[in-house]
Amino acid sequence: MIHSPLFQTFIYLAAAVVAVPISKRAGFGSVLGYLLAGVLIGPHLLGWAGQGEDVSHFGEFGVIMMLFLIGLELQPKLLWKLRVPIVGLGTLQVTGTAAAVCLGAMALGLPFKASLAIGLTLAMSSTAIVLQSLQEKGLAGTAGGQSAFSVLLFQDIAVIPILALMPLLASGPLASHAAGHAAGGGVGALSPGLQALSVLAAVVAVIAGGRFLARPLFRFIAASRLREVFTAFALLLVVGITLLMEKVGMSPALGAFLAGVMLADSEYRHELEGDIEPFKGLLLGLFFITVGAGVDLPFIGAHLTLVAGVVAAILIIKAAVLYGLGAVFRMERSQGVLLAVSLCQVGEFAFVLLGLMQQYHVLEGDSVRLLVASVALSMVATPPLLILLEKVILPRFSRAAPKRETDKIEPEGASVIIAGFGRMGNMISRVLEVNGVRTTVLDHNSEVVDRVRKLGLRAYYGDATRLDLLHAAGAEKAKVFIVAIDDPAKSVAIAETVRKHFPHLEILCRAKDREDGY
Repeated sequence: MIHSPLFQTFIYLAAAVVAVPISKRAGFGSVLGYLLAGVLIGPHLLGWAGQGEDVSHFGEFGVIMMLFLIGLELQPKLLWKLRVPIVGLGTLQVTGTAAAVCLGAMALGLPFKASLAIGLTLAMSSTAIVLQSLQEKGLAGTAGGQSAFSVLLFQDIAVIPILALMPLLASGPLASHAAGHAAGGGVGALSPGLQALSVLAAVVAVIAGGRFLARPLFRFIAASRLREVFTAFALLLVVGITLLMEKVGMSPALGAFLAGVMLADSEYRHELEGDIEPFKGLLLGLFFITVGAGVDLPFIGAHLTLVAGVVAAILIIKAAVLYGLGAVFRMERSQGVLLAVSLCQVGEFAFVLLGLMQQYHVLEGDSVRLLVASVALSMVATPPLLILLEKVILPRFSRAAPKRETDKIEPEGASVIIAGFGRMGNMISRVLEVNGVRTTVLDHNSEVVDRVRKLGLRAYYGDATRLDLLHAAGAEKAKVFIVAIDDPAKSVAIAETVRKHFPHLEILCRAKDREDGY
């Protein structure tokens, strides 16, 4: 009974329901909870989780769904804007990390082909863990988070040449055997030129299908007013793309991402997100549990020092390469650290490459087990490292950053003062200026102030809770004070200061919801 599919489903769901809320309440995030749950129910502790490949495949499908949903959030124009970090930063990360690891492996006495295979394998990072963790911590929209996403996207593209290169790294008779095995079916039996054409045709089919075929089909199905059929078609779309990409030897996640991008400006985008999101979250959690269950605790215990040294070397080498690239691309130091820490682990695709390396006899025996254990531990180490980054490292960067002096404000007789120049403050200011009402903008973000000044508006850097700044802004002569910031506590503090010292001003304050308004 313990190995029946129904009982295994019960075990995985129970582990997730128990471990993840505890991990979230403790501030560790859901990813670490899933990983630890997998370690606990894995074959080396409680022994409740089976090691069947079917479970792993279902988990990997969660990664594919996640990339599809991310694609739905990115319109082609936005993706085009990211072309420099995707191609430039991604290429340098993969080649730089692979070269550094390859040289290190050769220094330890491994042959060149084996060292190159290890370097390419360890250059990959975990799309699932990184994106899920960054989204949970609200770091996905930062410069470092977007750069990390760009690198991960390029790594999905790099899967194709790496898979093609792996059989060639076997030497002598093994090379011909590996090549013959690789050509056993599918497009692998075709010539290199026809293989390239097959890949190109698959990409064109995904793009054209997403833009010209999927939308009419969605309209037809939506007209039936049967939500379950709409959900079924959404899942059918993702599964079909996965099968097509696997057939031509491409990354299924990359194909799903392209399909999502093509549907990003569709009128059914939000409904697609709502239908697929629950499946994505559940299957992605299943993937994390299978990674945790695959940690070989007996091997790690028997070679603890060696495994710890390899994991530390991997994390340090990858982080150093990424931080250096962040400096080359002129990223802020804090964002460079975020990029380095978020991508310093090895990704799930490494398990596939390590299996191929063993199959093609590039590496064998304990060497493969050592790398598998090190890859798994590097993935498990990522959530704690991101917590350390969020709680300890990034706050120190913000404290250490030199503070800009408050701008000297020239009295210009503006009748309206606006605190905050985000989306709301921007719209209000433009409406007033167009109608001939002079405004003075106060904002605590120096980049926003500099950008607004380039547009010809009166904007000044400073904290609107400071009484001297309000005097300098001309609050005694103004008529209206608008609080347009998105921090409820600070909005109340500004409003109280203005009401106390400038009672003649009419205060208009932004509120996100009823509780905030009250």
